[in-house]
Amino acid sequence: MPTVENASPADDSTPAEATGIASQDWATASASPQYRAAVVDLLGALAYGELAAFERLAEDAKLAPTLEDKAELAAMASAEFHHFERLRDRLATIEAEPTAAMQPFAQGVDDFHRQTAPSDWLEGLVKAYVGDSIASDFYREVASHLDTDTRALVLGVLDDTGHGNFAVEKVRAAIEADPRCGGRLALWARRLMGEALSQAQRVVAERDALSTMLVGGVDGMAAGFDLAAVGEMFTRITKAHTKRMAALGLAA
Repeated sequence: MPTVENASPADDSTPAEATGIASQDWATASASPQYRAAVVDLLGALAYGELAAFERLAEDAKLAPTLEDKAELAAMASAEFHHFERLRDRLATIEAEPTAAMQPFAQGVDDFHRQTAPSDWLEGLVKAYVGDSIASDFYREVASHLDTDTRALVLGVLDDTGHGNFAVEKVRAAIEADPRCGGRLALWARRLMGEALSQAQRVVAERDALSTMLVGGVDGMAAGFDLAAVGEMFTRITKAHTKRMAALGLAA
């Protein structure tokens, strides 16, 4: 069984020549109210995403065909909840009310999960592997524009919980046992790709502070992505998705 590579398009999200906010610590960078608002939004979105991932994995464990699989998913759910706790605690530390920070993103995340509810165990595995990885790729790209302290936290909570290799092993074994399920899962993964990218775009578009940080920078202190760079970012995310599909044994 092949080992899954971390196909993240931004494995090292520390800028090669960090300037502006990306070279500052939180104490310095947070002097900009707009930047602080962007970070609160970002941590709120991530925190709710981790909480929702915990809930989803715990629910998916009910579909697990064996006790071993059920225990594996339960362990992953626990890891997601610990990530949520780190983000919640960080929000409290920077004097942002965690629930208020998460609230603007709750409906969007819940809508995504409602629209992409898996119908069986294999679809749940593909969703966790493909959907969560696309979100992680997006946030890793964003992390390159953050202050050093926030960047370290974000990259830390994006660490793989072990779901990647587990999902690949189970999905490839299922396709080997019944090649007909490969086509169905490939279609499912393509749908997840579209929905996940749309969700990532909405997170930025609907929050002025975040979009300002990413496109054009904050108070002139961060370069941000220009419009061409935004397109390049999503191209990298798409390429990473193609690699993951290949690891699953599915056509992108």
